[in-house]
Amino acid sequence: MSTPHEAQEPERDGAQVSTGTTDQGESAAIPELVIISGMSGAGRSTAAKCLEDLGWFVVDNIPPELIAPMVELGARSQGNVARIAVVVDVRGRRFFANLKESLATLDAQNVKRRIVFLESSDEALVRRFESVRRPHPLQGDGRIVDGIVAERDLLRELRGDADLVIDTSSLNVHELRAKMDAQFAGEEVPELRATVMSFGFKYGLPVDADMVIDCRFIPNPHWVPELRPFTGLNEEVSGYVFSQPGSKEFLDGYTELLRIVAEGYRREGKRYVTIAVGCTGGKHRSVAMSEKLARRLVSEGVETVIVHRDMGRE
Repeated sequence: MSTPHEAQEPERDGAQVSTGTTDQGESAAIPELVIISGMSGAGRSTAAKCLEDLGWFVVDNIPPELIAPMVELGARSQGNVARIAVVVDVRGRRFFANLKESLATLDAQNVKRRIVFLESSDEALVRRFESVRRPHPLQGDGRIVDGIVAERDLLRELRGDADLVIDTSSLNVHELRAKMDAQFAGEEVPELRATVMSFGFKYGLPVDADMVIDCRFIPNPHWVPELRPFTGLNEEVSGYVFSQPGSKEFLDGYTELLRIVAEGYRREGKRYVTIAVGCTGGKHRSVAMSEKLARRLVSEGVETVIVHRDMGRE
């Protein structure tokens, strides 16, 4: 548990978040809240440490019923604890029953909260547990993979409610920290942030994608000998892609669709969206389309990050 020296033990006489006044008569501001959860071994601790480095008040493995009292404590801190991050996971047992009740309490009190969910593939999780020679917290007398399956089932609903899902299957610690920094660093929080990710279908769908675009209807530059060595970042490759029938119309149509979706996300308070753009190998068509789509989003006022997941992988 990481706590500032001036913080006091939270009162445990209820789960209501007060919006009253401080001892000096000033209005008490409710702290911003981030709930970090996800698969064991997917990087929850790294994500929490990143927020701690950014000045958040971070509490690890807190029982869900203590989240609301913790927020109330922050509201009484006269602005000293303006941003709270809590790590909630299956180590707390009776996980969902208490967490759902706590989230309902926070919503009723108009607490500004976000859920960050750390995801990873089964293969990556097994590899990580085996490398540190530790059992999965839910495997019992079974195998590591049995614990992973049980945990996925337990966390399925929370993952669906998450505001931000980060797939750490192919990320190292530094790359995960960079992703967290990109989302949480800075004083001003933009209305909506988008990640546009190119990928190759032959390497699998990105598990953290909110929307998936399939560019395989466009003729493949791979079969043009003079274009094959290059990527979609190359002007000639991009020109070839967008000279094909339907390419520009597809970009225009999807831009309009995203404009509608973005407005809906803003109304619902969703701040993050990952748009996965796929072709066969993730080298030509998806890269070119991602670049153009990202520029369109930026022109619409959406802060956008571009990730080319599989470029250079072949």
